[in-house]
Amino acid sequence: MNFKTPRTGGMLTLAALITIMPLFLPNSFYYDIVILIGINAIVCVGLNLLIGYTGQISLGHAGFFGIGAYFSGILGIEYAWPAFAAMLAGAVFVGVISFLVARPIMKLKGHYLAMGTLGMGIIISIILTQEGDLTGGPDGMPVNPFTVFGFSVYGEKTWYWIVGAVLLITVWLSLNLVDSPVGRALRSVHGSEVAAETLGVDVPHYKVLIFVASAVIASLAGSIYAHYAGFITPEEAGFIHSIELVTMVVLGGMASTFGAVVGAAILTILPQLLTVFHDYEMLAFGAILIGTMIFMRRGLVPTLASLFQRKLS
Repeated sequence: MNFKTPRTGGMLTLAALITIMPLFLPNSFYYDIVILIGINAIVCVGLNLLIGYTGQISLGHAGFFGIGAYFSGILGIEYAWPAFAAMLAGAVFVGVISFLVARPIMKLKGHYLAMGTLGMGIIISIILTQEGDLTGGPDGMPVNPFTVFGFSVYGEKTWYWIVGAVLLITVWLSLNLVDSPVGRALRSVHGSEVAAETLGVDVPHYKVLIFVASAVIASLAGSIYAHYAGFITPEEAGFIHSIELVTMVVLGGMASTFGAVVGAAILTILPQLLTVFHDYEMLAFGAILIGTMIFMRRGLVPTLASLFQRKLS
């Protein structure tokens, strides 16, 4: 194993950070922030496969996050399903829905694709808001604790290690996918769909495949969030949340798995630092997105890595 490669070095660095981080977390508030970073990072790693590596924008991924969260809540509260079974049911449902949606929507390009995914996300948010008998409507609904073999998961410290482990697995799977023939096909689709088709790449197949995969990851992260928070609202599936996720991916660096994690960390912490300017939070997100596209078009992590390599050479 070559520990000097960016992939191995990045995984070891991430694992080390997750291991030592509790030493610097004085209370439950800081644990809560770090857990939210981990959940957002899980979603962003999957979304980065779609946006960064395949070049397909999605402004509705928070909808899949919300579906996963509400499946865990509804099946647990109303039908007494085990937490893990409800989580898997939500992931399967999202996989089916995203497949059915992806077939027509992935034929769109550019701003048409962005508008299509935006409309999909808005529809999901409206359904979750209006179906008050099931979802609790705008007020939201409680979610049962995550229970495995009769033992319920409680406490920020326990959830910290669960989310950390899931994040490591997600990053590892993403890196393996990127380095596989599927990953090379995705990058060829991003570069030029016409050229990819000329070389024999089944472009529609790979676009649908990665859309479904990223949606399922978002659903699983939504279920984890639901059980951790113990309460969910339709805001988790809203347009604002989708924009936040896309901004995290763009800021950290598109086509950079570790960049997605860094972007999620920065933009999860930022609102806590700007609580005085809460009313201008979306303005801040917009300014960050514009600044990144102007001054760091490749994103934070790829830009800094390129500068570091230049200095070494």
